[in-house]
Amino acid sequence: MSGYLAVAAVLAAGVLLFVAAMGARRLLAPRAPSAAKASTYESGVDPVGEGWAQTKVRYFVFSFLYVIFAVDAIYLFPWALVLRSPEIGRASLVEMFVFIAVIVLGLAHAARRGLLRWV
Repeated sequence: MSGYLAVAAVLAAGVLLFVAAMGARRLLAPRAPSAAKASTYESGVDPVGEGWAQTKVRYFVFSFLYVIFAVDAIYLFPWALVLRSPEIGRASLVEMFVFIAVIVLGLAHAARRGLLRWV
């Protein structure tokens, strides 16, 4: 039970710090609302036209591919440590080959569909 108490204490301390910070901000921060402060602001330029703009889906595909390979790296580092263990080393090696094969298959599919060309 001491593990649960430690987790509960850390969560309570986090919530307490958050509440204290928001309370201090409410008490100490200056408030001077105005119409200019309530308007939309984007990089120092006044907004013109509507808020909708078209963008290429390709940028989202690159971001998804980045996230996928970043998650792969998170799995590969612990695997490298488990591989040293003699009791599960071979099983871990086979599982990682399957994992990497699935990732390479997905990358080959993205390349075949032309999603990796930056145009």
